[in-house]
Amino acid sequence: MSELYYGVAYYDEYMPEDRLEKDIEMMLAAGINVVRIAESTWSTLEPQEGEYNFYHVDRVLDAMHRAGIAVIVGTPTYAIPSWLARKHPEVMVTTPLRQEKYGRRQIMDIVSPVFRRYAEKIIRTLLAHVCQHPAIIGYQVDNETKHYDNVGGEMQQRFITHLQQRYPDINQFNADFGLDYWSNRVDNWDDFPPVESTINASLGCAFARFQRQMVTEYLSWQVDVVKEYATPQQFITHNFDFEWRGYSYGVQPRVDHFAAAKALTVAGVDIYHPSQAQLTGREIGFGGDVARNLKSGNNYLVLETEAQGFAQWTPFPGQLRLQAFSHLAQGAKMVSYWHWHSIHNAFETYWKGLLSHDFSPNPTYREAQTIGADFARIASEVAGLRINNDVAILINNEAMDALNWFKPGEAQTNVYNDIVRRFYDALYDHNIAVDIINDIDDSSKKYQLIIVPALYAADDALLKRINRYVEQGGRALISFKSGFSDENVKVRHTAQPGRLSKCCGVSYSQFVLPDAVTVRATAAGLNHGEAQPVELWMELLTPTRPATREVARYQHPFWGDYAAVTEADYGHGRAMYLGFLPTKAFISQLVDHLCRDITLASRTTDEHFPLIVRQGRNREGQQLRFIFNYSASPHNHTLSDDARCLLSGEQLNAAQQITLAPWGLRLLLS
Repeated sequence: MSELYYGVAYYDEYMPEDRLEKDIEMMLAAGINVVRIAESTWSTLEPQEGEYNFYHVDRVLDAMHRAGIAVIVGTPTYAIPSWLARKHPEVMVTTPLRQEKYGRRQIMDIVSPVFRRYAEKIIRTLLAHVCQHPAIIGYQVDNETKHYDNVGGEMQQRFITHLQQRYPDINQFNADFGLDYWSNRVDNWDDFPPVESTINASLGCAFARFQRQMVTEYLSWQVDVVKEYATPQQFITHNFDFEWRGYSYGVQPRVDHFAAAKALTVAGVDIYHPSQAQLTGREIGFGGDVARNLKSGNNYLVLETEAQGFAQWTPFPGQLRLQAFSHLAQGAKMVSYWHWHSIHNAFETYWKGLLSHDFSPNPTYREAQTIGADFARIASEVAGLRINNDVAILINNEAMDALNWFKPGEAQTNVYNDIVRRFYDALYDHNIAVDIINDIDDSSKKYQLIIVPALYAADDALLKRINRYVEQGGRALISFKSGFSDENVKVRHTAQPGRLSKCCGVSYSQFVLPDAVTVRATAAGLNHGEAQPVELWMELLTPTRPATREVARYQHPFWGDYAAVTEADYGHGRAMYLGFLPTKAFISQLVDHLCRDITLASRTTDEHFPLIVRQGRNREGQQLRFIFNYSASPHNHTLSDDARCLLSGEQLNAAQQITLAPWGLRLLLS
């Protein structure tokens, strides 16, 4: 595999017949060395059942190979052909609203045996046809796979069977899920009600977890099929996406990324983000910090990101370069645009590719040419980039499900992701680089600090592991709504925050929605002058040990007797507990306070956003430092070490001040 890939998705099926050679000429001029094909075109590959047409695939493979451009082949299973929907309407997914009708993509029932039979046939037929082609470096299974809110008969029956295996005693099932409430008991598995109408969070969350398990099983099934055709030198990946808010935002609720990635040989993601004046790099950072940790810190593939995209994303001059190098700084070894050309009709007509509708060079394409040239020149220096952070954020799909069943106040969004991103963005803006993890175990000893946001549902074992992590010397910043319920979303009978009281030295039994409440820091070393707003939720905290230290107190005529933030030593470590959602600025202050007597390797500079610094070591052990200016104004930065700028070739000295242009960057080797 090449040291560094710069690529595009390419759909010959959508293009004028005479474009291929001209497109390749322009790709080579832009430094494009990989294309991704075939994942969207089942109906072209198999226009009628059993009739196959590989004309476009063959000619692209042959032409790319002649040009020295590598190819990733996708299995075309995420968009089914119309003949399959007509012949077998049962393959259309049933959601809580209806059974889907043919039209858009991702409307199939991924657990349907009928769909699986046809999907396996097209995968095997396509791969048998292309697997010997020397242009292919890897395969992508499916595309941004999710369960598509599947509540169909096959999914529900599988869920019931799963519960029967888990609960030989149906009475224990009723007890664990609290189904006596409102006469929801199920005393015969044949009486199991439709899950989509349940009012029981325990049952609803268990079903959501099972739906994610079916996504994992589906992707693993496809990987097993592809493995029969792939060579040991070819990778198998998937392009995971994230919660979508018009762009990639937070933890994907419909996929357990960590579980699903186990079957892959290399992790892959799709990351889209605001641009122009809204470009911050936060989404690139968040998506990369997830992707890198899906495979134990290894480099990953950005299979899709924007070139021009929506009209509000057309990049300012310099932003395409800034974005591309920001992916590299997170540990990506491929940056690939969706897509090469812009489509002239259909649903995504105005989601523009690297080229506009006229196929001519444009400012974005010309900027891509500079990126491709730079990637080729620096590939050996950035090869095998390893990022060794000592700060992590713990995410948890089950906690997300549970918390979103009980959203505070009138919240309408995915509240869990609102909270996770608040903490992530605070550290990002503060230039503290993080790993995003989904468990705490013996390997977590490498982290000096772990952030635990809103771990609402968790089994006792995970809470014990958090306590143990602190006891052995770690620092933990634990937010409100953590430790509250068990893995079945049953609220614990003990004082809150459950077992986490052991390391935090604090408890509470009452909580309120904040109304004109602020907090003021009380601990030494914090800014005591400025009151901080209390957002979303507030727990009325009381220390349980004399040694528990109050860090901040609520400012309110009636809630002023309660602590808002506490800190306690436990074993060799220290835990801070936050009873409310702070601002990003206050989170940064609290992190600094919690870590006041240790040095965090993850802290890359004392400067703050819009200057962002990321660092790692290449295969030779040399330090690479990426310095980014996420603003429309120039920004000065003073170097801490002697270094060579890989992009300009200039030698720089420690204490030298450099100026980053608007949306500018430097890549330093030392």
